[in-house]
Amino acid sequence: MSPRPTNDLFDAYFTLEGMRRIFSNEGRVQGMLAFEAALARAQARTGLIPASAPPEIEAACHAHLYDLDALALAIGGGGNSAIPLVKMLGKRVAAQAPDAERYVHLGATSQDVMDTGLVLQLRDAIELFDRRLAGLTNCLAEQAQRYRTTPMPGRTWLQHATPVTLGMKIAGWLGALDRHRQRLLELKPRLLVLQFGGASGTLAALGEHAWPVAEALADELKLGLPEQPWHTHRDRLVEFGTVLGLLAGTLGKMGRDISLLMQTEAGEVFEPSAPGKGGSSTMPHKRNPVGAAVLIATATRAPGLVSTLLSAMPQEHERSLGLWHAEWDTLPELCCLVSGALEHAIGFAEGFEVDAERMGHNLQLTQGLVMAEAVSIELSQRLGRETAHHLVERCCKRAVAEGRHLRAVLGDEPQVTAELSPTELDRLLDPAHYLGQAERWVARAVAEHTRTAE
Repeated sequence: MSPRPTNDLFDAYFTLEGMRRIFSNEGRVQGMLAFEAALARAQARTGLIPASAPPEIEAACHAHLYDLDALALAIGGGGNSAIPLVKMLGKRVAAQAPDAERYVHLGATSQDVMDTGLVLQLRDAIELFDRRLAGLTNCLAEQAQRYRTTPMPGRTWLQHATPVTLGMKIAGWLGALDRHRQRLLELKPRLLVLQFGGASGTLAALGEHAWPVAEALADELKLGLPEQPWHTHRDRLVEFGTVLGLLAGTLGKMGRDISLLMQTEAGEVFEPSAPGKGGSSTMPHKRNPVGAAVLIATATRAPGLVSTLLSAMPQEHERSLGLWHAEWDTLPELCCLVSGALEHAIGFAEGFEVDAERMGHNLQLTQGLVMAEAVSIELSQRLGRETAHHLVERCCKRAVAEGRHLRAVLGDEPQVTAELSPTELDRLLDPAHYLGQAERWVARAVAEHTRTAE
């Protein structure tokens, strides 16, 4: 059989290898087979099937035993992956233990297999996300402290505003990522639950054994037993998807900030350099923010995937036609995309380069105008708000028109010098003296990180 075409050229760039492995074809099939093996064990525990059957079924529940290309083709006729897989499983069991074949998939339905298999994959995915988020946030906490007093231009509407610190900017990323990590942990009890309802959700095929089997199956898989089957109630999966969308958005904001700080005109913070990284095919001098590009691309693609999950929620009656199918590739793709962005963010956080001297230089690009607010606030206490504002505004316009530093213009203004001494003006025009609560915000973000990480 000829191999099916693949489209994985960009996987190494956009996806973490460990996440791609979780959601590989083998990973999907193994999740479903894990359900079938656990179902047999649970039914034997409750006396529904002979104790001799589970070992025979389990022996056939290994993804490497199956022709995944043949399975892919069979899905087209079956309408889902469980129907042909269960047939293949039954044939394999029958070849070794004919008596055990009758107990394969007993009382379950295709969606039980697929949804529970997906939940098992998502459990691994959450563990991977949590580990990598822990690494990223720990690193950002260290960097925020390291640069807590390093002044740089604050930028609003892409224009220089008042000074901030690099540590404060990093602390902003840290706080949001810590909240996303907490969200992932909080949703685990709701998400990591068994799907087991049989044909229409009643488990009628199992008779009086239904509830004991359900309890034993949940125990075998170490999943929660929900209050009822959730075949057409997809809020659990969609909640997880929306949290990944939030995480993608924050990583995208981080990538956007990094790329803007790397611009030639700014040149304040840079992604770590490495041989062959960020170069151009024609321009030897280029140092492109290739990691930031992944973060921004992920944040751009994620909303569409989350939208698909939300759009697929109004599922009809006890089993959906088409809406359930729309989920199959959506959540795995979202997990893979966000994992890749997360990995690039870790690479940045571990080794980004800072040009503090350039930050200081950029703070002076407007020749003191970024400190106009500080002067205005100080004068407002002596002259009144409106008078002070208009006075400093007039001085700013003159500084621009004459190409002079604001400090020089203020020093020539009698109404200003009557209120502020040269020493006071020098202090007010020094960015290091106008950082407000920046250092405190860093301390609070790091303290909150430490508390939530415990």
